[in-house]
Amino acid sequence: MKKYVLFDHDGVLVDTELWYFRAGERALAEIGVALDQERYLRDMSQGLGAWAQARAAGVDEPVIDRQREARDAYYQEYLRTEAIEIDGVVDALAELSQYVRMAIVTTAKRADFDLIHRSRQITGFMDFVLVREDYDRSKPHPEPYLAGLKRFGATRDETLVVEDSSRGLASAVAAGIDCAVVRNSFTATQDLSRATHRIDTLAELASIVRGGG
Repeated sequence: MKKYVLFDHDGVLVDTELWYFRAGERALAEIGVALDQERYLRDMSQGLGAWAQARAAGVDEPVIDRQREARDAYYQEYLRTEAIEIDGVVDALAELSQYVRMAIVTTAKRADFDLIHRSRQITGFMDFVLVREDYDRSKPHPEPYLAGLKRFGATRDETLVVEDSSRGLASAVAAGIDCAVVRNSFTATQDLSRATHRIDTLAELASIVRGGG
C-alpha cells in the first residue's frame, strides 16, 4: 500500500497544457516563427520548450526574452478565460485523502499556479506544493520528486507519482519512484512505456494505492 502521492499538476489536475502551447504559439507567430506541435512535444520531453524552435530559426536572445514575457501574459489570459477543469478530479482527491497524504510537484511558476487555484478546491487536499521556484533543476531531472520525498520524509516504496508526460515520467523513474501515467490527449504521442501504471482517470488511483492496481 502506498502512503504518499506526488501529483504533477498541468495535464493531471487541470487541463492547461494545450493553453501553454497556444500561448507560446501566439508569441512566436508575432515574430514569424510557426511553432510545430510535434516538435514542441519532443522538445518538452527533454526539458526544452517553445524557444528551442525560435533559436533554430535564428531568433536572438533579447527577442526571445521579450516574447517569453508575451507568452507568459497570453498564458495568464487563457488561465483566466478558458475552461481548464478536469471532470472528477476533486472527487478522486477526496477519496484518496482517506488513504494517503498528497502533494503537488510542478514545473508551473508560482504566479501561474496561484492564478489557477485562486478559487479551486484542489490545494485543500495537499500537504504542500512545490512549484518551479522551489528547486534548481526541473523535470526530467529527478530533483523535483526527490525534493517531494524529502519534504514528506517518505521512502520511494511508500510513494506514487502521478504524471501525464514523458518528461515527468522520466523524472519519476530517475528518482526511483513508481509512476502512474494518466491519459491526456495532448501528450498521447509521447513514449510513456516506462510507467508502472497506465490509467484513464484519477478515480483509478484509489485501487492502486491500496494495493489492488
